[in-house]
Amino acid sequence: MSKVIKFFDTTLRDGEQSPGCSMNIREKVMLAKQLEKLGVDIIEAGFAAASPGDFESVQRIAAEIKNSTVAVLARAVKEDIDKAWEAVIDAAKPRIHTFIATSDIHMEHKLKMKPEEVIKRAEEMVRYACSLCPEVEFSAEDATRSDPDFLAEIFDRTIEAGAKIINIPDTVGYTTPNEFYDFIMEIRSKSKHLDKVEISVHCHNDLGLAVANTLAAAKAGATQFECTINGIGERAGNAALEELVMIMNVRRDIYGLKSNINTREIMKTSHLLSSITGVGVQPNKAIVGANAFAHESGIHQHGVLNHRATYEIMTPESVGVTTDNIVIGKHSGRHAFRDKLKSMGYELSEEELNKAFKEFKKLADKKKQIYDKDIDAIITEREVRKDDKYKLVRFVINSGNTITTTATVLLNIDGKEIERIASAAGPVDAAFSAIDKCLDIDVELEDYSIQSVTEGTDALGYSVVKLRYEGNSYTGRSTSINIVEASIGAYLNALNTIN
Repeated sequence: MSKVIKFFDTTLRDGEQSPGCSMNIREKVMLAKQLEKLGVDIIEAGFAAASPGDFESVQRIAAEIKNSTVAVLARAVKEDIDKAWEAVIDAAKPRIHTFIATSDIHMEHKLKMKPEEVIKRAEEMVRYACSLCPEVEFSAEDATRSDPDFLAEIFDRTIEAGAKIINIPDTVGYTTPNEFYDFIMEIRSKSKHLDKVEISVHCHNDLGLAVANTLAAAKAGATQFECTINGIGERAGNAALEELVMIMNVRRDIYGLKSNINTREIMKTSHLLSSITGVGVQPNKAIVGANAFAHESGIHQHGVLNHRATYEIMTPESVGVTTDNIVIGKHSGRHAFRDKLKSMGYELSEEELNKAFKEFKKLADKKKQIYDKDIDAIITEREVRKDDKYKLVRFVINSGNTITTTATVLLNIDGKEIERIASAAGPVDAAFSAIDKCLDIDVELEDYSIQSVTEGTDALGYSVVKLRYEGNSYTGRSTSINIVEASIGAYLNALNTIN
């Protein structure tokens, strides 16, 4: 009989700490809803005590999510735990996830506490968290560089205090699969209570072993995997949810594991995260990379045409890749559009549908073929830009290789229209300068990129802009067939996140 693994997704907490992957509150809620649709058992919504923005996003997610458990991170500090509980109190299934460092190097140099003080603190704070929240998880930060005897003791004391889940993280990505298996088995043998609760693991990918270590932990008794979409996270990232799920599915004969994940939502979730953060995955990334199901070699193509199983160990459809997605165009009506959205997993209100349909019609008038990715872009763009303060009314670019490029930009700012002109070496630079004049703002452009959403010369351009303002970084993104318009939209989207 297969063992059921619970998936604890920390994309919104640990994943967001990855450079360039910050999200605003609306984007976090959007991604949380998709994670729920994916079938994630526990969504770690954030670190409520970190900032007012983090607190608000956790609170919003807790109110929106009904099927998944909503977890919130907190140090083993009373103030953190109070803030965490306040943020998730309205969740249908709340969880407080509290932690303290347990390795000698962390206790001595970071905490400046003695081992017995760490145990006492952990026990007291877990007991306090349990007095507030019905489900508490305890993590031993830097567990894999900690003493197994010490871990067995602190785990027993926190379990006696009420912890229902014990997390054994490889915080710095230091361990290896065989070592991790032996390590967990040793702790289990020395602990009186560990086998009475859920054992979780949280593996980082510094040595490229996060997925392998997580699977080794499952053989040692772990039943909860902590991971992220696309493997994002601090430094080299975390174990990738999509890789773990598909390994479990494809090699059930080896691991005997199953989950509640709806694998057909994997690709959509991956694309949504990339769209929100502007951070794509490399083409050869397992499961969700652009080349994951591509066969260029003549021998491979011949084999796949004769029988897909010759070179495909899983089907594209099993992870939500559609192979025949050019099904609607400029002559399609509202009902066909609604049916298409439903088949793609979107559930829109009548008002939202009407707005999305108008955007679809505008795009269909400009493009020969409409792809699923185009529709994804329309829906995501609509959500991201819903409450923008600064809106583009029109722009005019005069550019050539024998004249100085000028841009005229007209913006709507809280109902008032402002127009400015600027010159620069190129059209994008000139447009950005004109916007700065409209807003009378001084920002630094950290990064700018543009890429096509689909194939063809009429493909949507997807632009990502990263700005620095008063020491903080802000990311914006936008799509348009006109790449200058996409760039302007991304720039404005980043500016809108400042306010």
